Amino acid sequence: MSVLHALQTRAAPFVALRHDLHRHPELGLKEFRTSELLAQQLQSWGYTVTRGLATTGLVAQLQRGKGGKRLGLRADMDALPIHEVNVFEHRSVHEGVMHACGHDGHTAMLMAAAQYIAQEVEFSGTLNLIFQPAEEHPGGAKIMIEEGLFERFPCDAIFAAHNMPGIPAGQLVFIEGPAMASSDDVTITLTGVGGHGAMPHRAQDPIVAAAAIVLTLQTIVSRNVDPQHTAVITVGSLVAGKANNVIPASARLELSVRSLDRDVRDLLQARITELVTAQAQSLGVLAHIDYKRDYPVLVNTAAETELARQVGTELLGAERVTRQGRPLTGSEDFAFMLEHCPGSYFMIGNGAGESTGEGTGDSAAAHACMVHNPGYDFNDDILPVGAAFWALLTQRYLKD
Repeated sequence: MSVLHALQTRAAPFVALRHDLHRHPELGLKEFRTSELLAQQLQSWGYTVTRGLATTGLVAQLQRGKGGKRLGLRADMDALPIHEVNVFEHRSVHEGVMHACGHDGHTAMLMAAAQYIAQEVEFSGTLNLIFQPAEEHPGGAKIMIEEGLFERFPCDAIFAAHNMPGIPAGQLVFIEGPAMASSDDVTITLTGVGGHGAMPHRAQDPIVAAAAIVLTLQTIVSRNVDPQHTAVITVGSLVAGKANNVIPASARLELSVRSLDRDVRDLLQARITELVTAQAQSLGVLAHIDYKRDYPVLVNTAAETELARQVGTELLGAERVTRQGRPLTGSEDFAFMLEHCPGSYFMIGNGAGESTGEGTGDSAAAHACMVHNPGYDFNDDILPVGAAFWALLTQRYLKD
């Protein structure tokens, strides 16, 4: 029996686990019920479980044979502050919180693999299963690392996966090199002089400065960044004033800044700082820039990505493997782990149908619905695919 067939025949209790997690979603650093449930099951299968990293994170370790290699597999556990509109039986019971990104499925996949590996897979070395909190916010991977994750549980390679709507269910997509963008948050506060809307010459208008800055920022991507590189500067919020006849004393802009190259990331910060400062000064207002670097560029290492491709091809056949997909401008805190350890992060198709995101009860529509949408749901059919991949990867990596 192939490992995929074996995991398909054992999938039912882990689909049930996934539905239970979906019904009881928990936000970042508050995954107490989830963590307790996983720890109990993992211990019953013979894993040594360490809890408390990043509050609710846990690491389940299994050692066998005399092999010295150490493999890390990571799944995220947290939900999102979104009101679910789905009407199926396993919809969220917590108002305003739902698993809208499939972390319930990622966790269930790794749990299914954990049981199968413990009971059926022969390997030699150390397996570290990392169940991470707070991927969405505030970045549980970084917190776990700061609390000694890799000092306590060294890994020679580390892997993670994410479901992806819009890709045929079960299709594996690998990306060598930069795979997901860095993400930086910028708050710009402009301070001028308020006044009457009828007498703008007696004021220093921060709204005019804000409007000029919004337009000027777009020239950074079009004129400062190499056209063959990816960069995004989005002004997602501009807040100023409350009345049409009042010039406010201040305005605030909120920016999301992304790139797929570390040097481009530095360039964006430098040019945003320079242009905002100069534009504000030219219009007689002061600019305060709070530039917060968040998730780094996620870079998959070559050797580990090639191993993942080989495992995927062995498991599913070449026709269900995309060897080199396109990088994404979304961000992932697994990037912090890849700064400390070689590894690879890949995609598993969640379904390629059409969806309005309206929660009609059509499972195909929910699977095709983009993540972070209130009508999304993880596709249970891909659960054994991901679990089988983890089991086969463990067998191939941790061998004498």
